[in-house]
Amino acid sequence: MLPRFLSRLTILPRWVIIIIDLLVILVATALGFLLRFNFDLPDILRFKPVNGFILTIISGLATTIVTKSYAGIVRYTGIEDGVRIMYATILSLVLSVLVNLLYYYNTGHNLIPYSVLFITFFTSYLLLFYYRLLVKTIFAYYKGETTKRANVAIFGAGSLGMITRSVLETDTDSQFKVVAFFEDDPNKTGKVINGVKIFPWSDFDMVVERNRIKELIIAVKDIKLDRKNEIVEECLSRHLKTRIVPPAEKWVKGEFRIQQLKEVNIDDLLGRDVIRLEEDSLFRTLANKRVLVTGAAGSIGSELARQAVLYHPQVVILIDQAESPLYALERELRELMPDVKLEVYVADITNEERIAQLFKASQAHLVFHAAAYKHVPMMESNPAEAIFTNIIGTKILADLAVECGIEKFVMISTDKAVNPTSVMGCSKRIAEIYVQSLFQHLESKGGHNTQFITTRFGNVLGSNGSVIPTFRQQISSGGPVTVTHPDVTRYFMTIPEACRLVLEAGAMGTGGEIFIFDMGKPVRIIDLAKKMIRLSGLEPSKDIDIVFTGLREGEKLYEELLNQQENTLPTHHEKILIAKVSEHDYSYINSMISLFIDLLHDKNELKMVALMKEIVPDFRSNYSRFEILDKMD
Repeated sequence: MLPRFLSRLTILPRWVIIIIDLLVILVATALGFLLRFNFDLPDILRFKPVNGFILTIISGLATTIVTKSYAGIVRYTGIEDGVRIMYATILSLVLSVLVNLLYYYNTGHNLIPYSVLFITFFTSYLLLFYYRLLVKTIFAYYKGETTKRANVAIFGAGSLGMITRSVLETDTDSQFKVVAFFEDDPNKTGKVINGVKIFPWSDFDMVVERNRIKELIIAVKDIKLDRKNEIVEECLSRHLKTRIVPPAEKWVKGEFRIQQLKEVNIDDLLGRDVIRLEEDSLFRTLANKRVLVTGAAGSIGSELARQAVLYHPQVVILIDQAESPLYALERELRELMPDVKLEVYVADITNEERIAQLFKASQAHLVFHAAAYKHVPMMESNPAEAIFTNIIGTKILADLAVECGIEKFVMISTDKAVNPTSVMGCSKRIAEIYVQSLFQHLESKGGHNTQFITTRFGNVLGSNGSVIPTFRQQISSGGPVTVTHPDVTRYFMTIPEACRLVLEAGAMGTGGEIFIFDMGKPVRIIDLAKKMIRLSGLEPSKDIDIVFTGLREGEKLYEELLNQQENTLPTHHEKILIAKVSEHDYSYINSMISLFIDLLHDKNELKMVALMKEIVPDFRSNYSRFEILDKMD
């Protein structure tokens, strides 16, 4: 009978919840009288308890309506409902006390003993909250008994693991049944928590097979990346889906819900352990400063802006020529930090007159220069655009930074500038050379000058030109997944991680440095493709084909952060190093860059690239039509 009733029951009308709550308050008041007078009925009747019942019921009804404590769906009761009930019971107590005082002032008698009011307050709160939890538990139990749930295991038997287990077991939307915990801590293994045993990871195969486990949920705060990869690899080998509990700061209103469980994706496995920054140094650098970001609508520029506003700058100036993404970023930042002033401009960094106007009006203290063309094959086909934006655009910005007295100019470069094999990489190397030589030229003159700082790092996960979104799209379309070469490798870093290091490097830099970031271990792209396919629940070469297309114009088999003539110096941050590079004469570089302007007008691409090779002798074209210039040396 009960299951049939529950199966047809949806959501109780709110008036029914109000009536039940008032009945609970009535019971709580009765318990208050009984406890206060030691269950002595004659004593209780002397105090005319009917008046007390009427007072607590009316107060309870009024505060229930005001606080809307009836509004929650009972079978989804959570912490927020408990807080709302607490407010209602406190308000009811205050209202009852005030009425009691007013009655005493006029008659010399109390409507109800104060001790009964306080007992009623505590009792009613417990009963109101716990009857909701009881209903929630009954629904969860009934659904668990009648719904086929998948057996899952949780890695991590700490507080996060316990919270996860509780949510999975009690949430009526849950399709999971927790049958085992796994732990690396030997002090926890072998113990049983509410009927669920904690196993060491060495028992993984046996436990999975015996319990027919379908999924593993990782519920460990700040788990090391290497350990996470090991766990996921083990699960993939047994065709188990792997999910992960998000960090507490990402829980909705501070409460973890089953909908927030997310499947492990490639970003979780290629990112790295949390980077600790010198927060005091960043606050000194950014707080109350005017910060300008070029390329603000791009992957790096937008994340730099998101992180910069957290350090309470006086104003953040956003410049980009992509109007729609820039507008979206502005709205996001205004919601994130409404107290930080924003100035947003649609502009092209190669428009010298427009940029000069903006620089002079902004009176910026710091510039983060992220605007650039970065797509290797596209720039190999359009070298004039790479030269105009990456070289001439950077020169315009750097010269204006000096003219406007900007304190720091931080340029975002790339590992493709090292021993460049592409027009894009070489254009960024020439931009590096120019800002360094300009700083050295100014230093030789003495006096206070703009500090020019360069940061150099590899591919970032999820950027507009990253291979990962391409692989995702190809997998979702049923393949094939295209890889350029079986031996191609790349460094990867998450966008937030890269931008945190850019801010840190900008804070520690004093001018003239090229900072390179510890990119970790290089990743074979073929291995990356296979892992993404397996994370999608498919098998490489069986469900999804992998096709080799050959290296594209300008591409390398592997990336480098230093060339043979460069070495590094450590900094106080273990993930940031300073590259010791050869110096260049400013007058020579400045005159050579000026030649590009004439060549851009002539539209002679061969001459443009030949000039690039003259400035950067290490530039050797790879799989490109410009290889002919190397043979002419």
